[in-house]
Amino acid sequence: MTPTASRPTAVEPGRPPAKRPFRPSRLVLHLFLALVALGWLLPLLLAVYASLRPYEETARFGYFSLPRSLTLDYYGQAWSQADLPKYYLNTLIIVVPGVILTLLMASFTAFAIARLRIPGRKVLLVVFTAGNLLPPQVLITPLYTLYTLIPLPWWLSDSLSLYDSYLGLILIHVAFQFGFCVFVLANFMRTIPEEISEAAMVDGAGVWRRYWQLTLPLCRPALAALSTLQFTWMYNDFLWALVLMSSGDKLPVTSALNNLRGQFFTDYNLLAAGSLLVALPTLIVFQLLHKQFVSGLTLGSTKG
Repeated sequence: MTPTASRPTAVEPGRPPAKRPFRPSRLVLHLFLALVALGWLLPLLLAVYASLRPYEETARFGYFSLPRSLTLDYYGQAWSQADLPKYYLNTLIIVVPGVILTLLMASFTAFAIARLRIPGRKVLLVVFTAGNLLPPQVLITPLYTLYTLIPLPWWLSDSLSLYDSYLGLILIHVAFQFGFCVFVLANFMRTIPEEISEAAMVDGAGVWRRYWQLTLPLCRPALAALSTLQFTWMYNDFLWALVLMSSGDKLPVTSALNNLRGQFFTDYNLLAAGSLLVALPTLIVFQLLHKQFVSGLTLGSTKG
């Protein structure tokens, strides 16, 4: 008589599943995660609370005191005083082409590394990854000098050079985010079964068709996750705009908060309202793409 493998007993209908045994380590883990989440949310909640209170009240009773009155007036003042619509438009002119170019060029390169038999592709991937380890601060002086020496036509730059132009800021964002996107997309494309690509080759599909119509649609979760990250990183950038641009009417929205700071006095409640308005587009983008973002992060976490 041959031994038979034991099968799991089926749960009777209507019977609640068995509860997991209590583990002190799990309680400690949950408490730790709750404290970390509170540590991240507390500054944001404090900024929201401060933006709803008059500055005179917080100056008299403190930021952690109970409110005497709440108002939304600071949001209207920040919107008009910082001229946020103009700076929102400046940021979109920089960020939208930057994200599209980064993902498009990175997907080209990642497809070549993951799917084409090119020599030295592993070394090339390591080089792209190592480029992310270079701190951008060490490149400020040479980049500034280089940007002032590269000529551009008048319709691309008022300064007739790459300096103080939207194109220059877009290119530096693409250059710095390119390596990270190549690393992520190349590793993701390697998880796609090669049999799909081989079947397409048998049917006569060329390299472009295999990239555009076969591989790229399968990378949609990874592209959604990367687009969310890239939009957030480029949107929040302040260093390169400060270094590579001089015209105040071209600066992105992160620099608009300087318009809320007075020469002798700064209303930090008004500044908190302006900061929340500046951060609002990133929250909207994440809310629109959060399902794809989460699915892109969890791909490969399970097998079967």
